[in-house]
Amino acid sequence: MSLDRREFLAAVAASTGVASIAAMAVAAPPAAAQTSEHAPESAAPTKRTLRKAVMVGMVGEGATLLDRFKLLRDCGFEGVELDSPGDLKTDEVLKAKEATGLNVHGVVDSVHWKAHLNSQSEDARKAGITGLSQAITDAAAWGASSVLLVPAVVNDRQPYDQAWTLATEGIKACLPLAAEKKVIIAVENVWNGFLLSPLEAARFVDQFESPWVRFHFDIGNVINFGYPDQWVNILGKRIVKLHIKDFSRKKRDDEGLWKGFGVELGSGDAGWASVMKALDACGYSTASQGNWATAEVRGGKADRLKQVSDQMDSLFKM
Repeated sequence: MSLDRREFLAAVAASTGVASIAAMAVAAPPAAAQTSEHAPESAAPTKRTLRKAVMVGMVGEGATLLDRFKLLRDCGFEGVELDSPGDLKTDEVLKAKEATGLNVHGVVDSVHWKAHLNSQSEDARKAGITGLSQAITDAAAWGASSVLLVPAVVNDRQPYDQAWTLATEGIKACLPLAAEKKVIIAVENVWNGFLLSPLEAARFVDQFESPWVRFHFDIGNVINFGYPDQWVNILGKRIVKLHIKDFSRKKRDDEGLWKGFGVELGSGDAGWASVMKALDACGYSTASQGNWATAEVRGGKADRLKQVSDQMDSLFKM
């Protein structure tokens, strides 16, 4: 579904009345990703260390980036995802970080919807590679560890097999820069008609045989046609970042597809208890360094952002 991220958030807002990798097996989940059914029943639970963040577009007030960073910090968040390429200046970002202690943990490629790596236009594909390269460069300058990438868009003009081939070529073109800058290219699952199963998503990542290509797993985006905990069990250590949102199949059926996103965190069909168990089993939610979980839901002013922060706290205790 060829909607960019801002259009997606607008649709969500409307619906609520207001937005070593090479060693992994391809066809089966890695051992570290499997459930903990063989663990001793008496084992003490491991403390969860997830770190909360939001996408910068969710912040509904603040005249400057510094103001928005202060607001997020005061609402209980530790990090934020920024967009690139764009208008942000590195000195502005670094000053806001230093003043608030907020982490820019990730960057979102801002051109991947317009300049698909699998476009039929060679110029568009080149623009996609240029955009991804700039996002990687900015991420390194801002201290971010990953760039979120929608790798391809499948439609009647952009066939599935070509999408795989061309997206692979585009990512490989950017891998030397990613390795140099120590920034991970994080492929995300979205409604783009591509990588429709967790087994296929795992295979796509594994083909690169590189620690600099991993998976940015969006929990809400798979609920329409799958089960998030199953994706986590299969993707396992390939997951480098999470997007947090929910989806209601009932609202989808009763009111229309996009209305499914019009629920608060914990009120849809994500199956958060099972998701958290799967994240525990693969070690994502209990890593000593603390891995990131970024909300991608309807944002707003301080009261709404605090509400989202509290909802995330509740989910992470399940």
